[in-house]
Amino acid sequence: MTREEILGCDVFVLDLDGTTYLGDRPIGHMGETLATLRKMGKRLVFLTNNSSKTEREYREKLTRLGLYSAQDTVYTSGMGMAEYLCRTKKGARVYLVATNAVRSEFAARGVTLTEEDPDLCVLAYDVELTFEKLRRLDLYLRRGLPFYATHPDDVCPTIDGSMPDVGSFLALLERSSGRKPDFILGKPFPYMGQELSRRLNVPTSRMCMVGDRMNTDIRFGANAGMKTVLVLSGETTKESMKRFPDTPDLVLPDLNCILGKSV
Repeated sequence: MTREEILGCDVFVLDLDGTTYLGDRPIGHMGETLATLRKMGKRLVFLTNNSSKTEREYREKLTRLGLYSAQDTVYTSGMGMAEYLCRTKKGARVYLVATNAVRSEFAARGVTLTEEDPDLCVLAYDVELTFEKLRRLDLYLRRGLPFYATHPDDVCPTIDGSMPDVGSFLALLERSSGRKPDFILGKPFPYMGQELSRRLNVPTSRMCMVGDRMNTDIRFGANAGMKTVLVLSGETTKESMKRFPDTPDLVLPDLNCILGKSV
């Protein structure tokens, strides 16, 4: 598929770290590239599996880096999980393992949080994790409570190297409790794509997922019925992409190249 065909999409769904920025540095002239896409009438969605931060925290970072505009959308797996619970488990008492900021976001969206006698458990990416939180979650899982996770990533990239992410915690909990999640919401599973389609009133066939990971971003785009662009500015290389079954519709050195530019 050509750049011109990809630019025919109405919505560009953009991964964050490795795709639009690296740490606290935009990739190349990313601010100019995103501004040009907006001028072309494209809607931009910043989509991340990382549920350690709130929508507001991501908007603040993107604004600080010169990448955010008021017409853009930020959507995290944490936001998606909170909305999913309100829609499908209204009134349920939830034991949520998450940062304090994300817990406040869940509560503000109408999720009833509890430490005692929950109806179900949710694991987000808790960078404030304690042994007591894990112990309590393990106890509830061994009692057979429904178990949800925001996303399956094994590691989270940082400027100091990868850190354990939700997928690593899930492996630990499977060993200790014998349980796997009953439902995982984030990429590569299609829920967030379906929800974005509903929110924006745009079919997923008119959306393009841009990301740097084959096993989450590109697989998610394929599962959701979107066009896909793999950028080589983050985790994946031309060699490593061959190890995965999916084939992106387009491969670029970085997102700036969608307009014929580069880093």
